[in-house]
Amino acid sequence: MLHKYGTPAYRLEAHLMTLADGLGLRSSFIISPTSMTFVLWTEGHEDEYTHAARVEPGDLDMGSLSRTDDVVDLVLGGELSVEEAQLRLDEIEFMPNPYGRLATGFSFALSGCAFAMLMNTSWNNALWSGLLGIVVYLFILWSERSKGIANMLEPLVAMMSAMGACAIAAYLDPGINIRLAVLSSIIVLIPGLALTIGLQELSARHLVSGTAKIMDAVMMLFKLYFGAFVGVEMGQLMFGEVEFVQSELLPPWTAWLAIFTLGCSLIIAFRTRRRHIVWSLLIGFIAYGSSHYAALSFDLGIGAFLGAFMVGIYGNLFSRLANAPAVIVTMQGLIVLVPGSKTFISLNSYIAGEGFASAETAGQQSLIILMSLVAGLIFANSALPPKKSL
Repeated sequence: MLHKYGTPAYRLEAHLMTLADGLGLRSSFIISPTSMTFVLWTEGHEDEYTHAARVEPGDLDMGSLSRTDDVVDLVLGGELSVEEAQLRLDEIEFMPNPYGRLATGFSFALSGCAFAMLMNTSWNNALWSGLLGIVVYLFILWSERSKGIANMLEPLVAMMSAMGACAIAAYLDPGINIRLAVLSSIIVLIPGLALTIGLQELSARHLVSGTAKIMDAVMMLFKLYFGAFVGVEMGQLMFGEVEFVQSELLPPWTAWLAIFTLGCSLIIAFRTRRRHIVWSLLIGFIAYGSSHYAALSFDLGIGAFLGAFMVGIYGNLFSRLANAPAVIVTMQGLIVLVPGSKTFISLNSYIAGEGFASAETAGQQSLIILMSLVAGLIFANSALPPKKSL
């Protein structure tokens, strides 16, 4: 279940070994995004129990992750038996979304608006990005009922979002920045966090899991780019090309409003428990503020490094004070850092057709920023070691 809720492989293996030790078992675990192998034995006995399972990558669910961690603590403390813990885990697995589908759809709109605002666009672009984000969510709901839609979800939503943006430009608002609106509306699907976690796992020498996550993220980027490219071409063919009319840009203070908006959307999307909401909102401001001002004083790489360092320190403090997994808040902080430090400028350059030279420079910047995020987390864990393995 911890694997299903988005726990990185190296943290999950360490956590499972801690649990096995608490139950008086010797253990070895190998975790990858699509498989799990367990080997269990007792001291002084040669008989081993080996179990291998094929698993599907899950979605980030910080509420269920927190509840599962509580069950583990009760088992280690002797307050729950293994049988009772299994019943609790079954309850957690089938627990409905505490926020509901309507609020989740609203979170897609908020995330699209927030990303557009962080990209220093105009109010009308932020509004259209949010509305297109709702379109993306409707297709995600459809994919839950249709296997065919689920198989082609990423390119399909990017294509429909692009065609919708072209229609808006032709009939409603020539001031919409089509490519930026498309990028903002599908931002929830762009695997910036997966790339960061994959690099972090590689740095922890979890080579199989890290490589698999990076390649999966790259393939998802390709699918999203292909859908966006085809959608823009088809939209312009159907509705005609419209001359872009530049609208008044947002004032600088709206970036902080965007961070608050993005934080609220992530709380809903991650199903964060109510007792962790304030912690989750605060880390967004800490992450963006530290990275933004460090980038102004130095460069984007140093800004990303300092932002990730502050996220890691804050997450480990949260783990000690709230007695909960640090990953609950660090995941949210990292997501704020990725668009805040313009990691997606490479994809934006390709979609905007700015040429290979511009895109190559943007790609180098993105790689430096991603590596800076990983380095910042490593230094943070050395400066203030986490209380929990998760």
